[in-house]
Amino acid sequence: MTTAEPTTAEPTTTEPVTAEPTTAEPVTAERATAEPATAERSSTESATATSPYQHYVYAYPHKTAYRGLPDRPSLKTLWEDEPKDTLSLYLHIPFCEVRCGFCNLFTRIGAPDGLTGAYLDALERQATAVREALGETDEVRFATAAFGGGTPTFLTAAELDRLCDIAEHRMGADLRAVPLSVEASPATATADRLAVLADRGTTRLSLGVQSFVDSEARAAVRPQRRAEVEAALARVRDTVVPVLNIDLIYGIDGQTERTWRHSLDAALAWRPEELYLYPLYVRPLTGLDRRGAGPGAASGSDPAWDEQRLRLYRAGRDHLLAHGYTQQSMRMFRRTDAPPQGTDDYACQTDGMIGLGCGARSYTAGLHYSFDYAVGMHRIRGIIDDYVATGAADFAHAEVGHRMNPEEARRRHLLQSLLQAEGLRLDDYRARFGGAPADDFGPELARFADRGWLTDTDPTALRLTPEGLAHSDAIGPELFSPAVRAAMTAYERK
Repeated sequence: MTTAEPTTAEPTTTEPVTAEPTTAEPVTAERATAEPATAERSSTESATATSPYQHYVYAYPHKTAYRGLPDRPSLKTLWEDEPKDTLSLYLHIPFCEVRCGFCNLFTRIGAPDGLTGAYLDALERQATAVREALGETDEVRFATAAFGGGTPTFLTAAELDRLCDIAEHRMGADLRAVPLSVEASPATATADRLAVLADRGTTRLSLGVQSFVDSEARAAVRPQRRAEVEAALARVRDTVVPVLNIDLIYGIDGQTERTWRHSLDAALAWRPEELYLYPLYVRPLTGLDRRGAGPGAASGSDPAWDEQRLRLYRAGRDHLLAHGYTQQSMRMFRRTDAPPQGTDDYACQTDGMIGLGCGARSYTAGLHYSFDYAVGMHRIRGIIDDYVATGAADFAHAEVGHRMNPEEARRRHLLQSLLQAEGLRLDDYRARFGGAPADDFGPELARFADRGWLTDTDPTALRLTPEGLAHSDAIGPELFSPAVRAAMTAYERK
């Protein structure tokens, strides 16, 4: 999904609501994560008392567990002992033409004159400081790159060209030699922008469509028409970008199995190499939450909505499997004959991640760090303004983050691996941590097995069953540590 706001005057109309996205979330781009939910599961899902839709876990710990770092560690110190030969690079553009009703990504609507240029100036200053902190060594090499937001294609074609220059000339990433994923919206996927992205080596373009049914798009506060979406898809297919991803959302108010199938078939007509199917969440401070609109908006608890989303998920999963797609995770489906991207769905969330921009995160083994996080527009504008005013010296320090310890590293590895269809390799876990997952997470894994969420067909791997994958958004939160839970609970929403 994409979201972004410029510094110029914003529209005074109500923000539109967007469902969960790219990325990231295309997969390599920064994605929004839902606040914990308290909804109870319906009686037909009696294996456990929790809702199957609690939290979208694309990264752990969640950014609401981050806090200010009083010591402001230098990036040079943080990175000096880190492996630097297979780094991931992510550039965050926090601007969108509109903000969808479901969106809690770090983004603002529109930009006043000069704001996007000033933001790119700051991004270049940050890139210079980060590259200096990595050291002038041949060891530094980027294996993947991604532009997310927000909506990177909110930038003009010339600004996108400059964004690529920052990645290449300031950071040293060879964009034409590595997988490069970029998020876009139908309205901003113009021919001139796409031409720049194709020329600079983009290998994957993720388009946030969410629904091909106009009434459902309006219900999600996403102002678009199907004709505009189809025209954007045609422009993407006219480029040489080898992988097209389409994001779709299920659980929208008024959506039925028939209309869901209609959107799936409309997407399949373009033979996208990838499809992401997202359950709709109504999160605090989003447009749908403020309006009290949509299922479960008032309390976050609606067993009937849980049942509807599970039903639509299963229908969508089975439909894609029958049409030549393989399931990579609860959300991600890849066409069997699609060209390989060279990295896994979650590769950019591993250690060695460098994020540039005020909505991006960076990961070292000992610290995950970022800038301040907010969902509300007033606070987001302030954070962007502060970022634009930041000098090069201040970019050489980490300001906000979460320190990692060995126990959290084990949890993170388990989460990242278990929530993928291929599961967790037991020999890999033992090589990294010197034991077995059952030694560290026995009670949790036993509960998952009792619920029928773990398969026992492969003694070499820990893998979810199809129903386990369907309940990924319940499994992930159950693996959060008490310390991370406490930090998330204490977070002041803003």
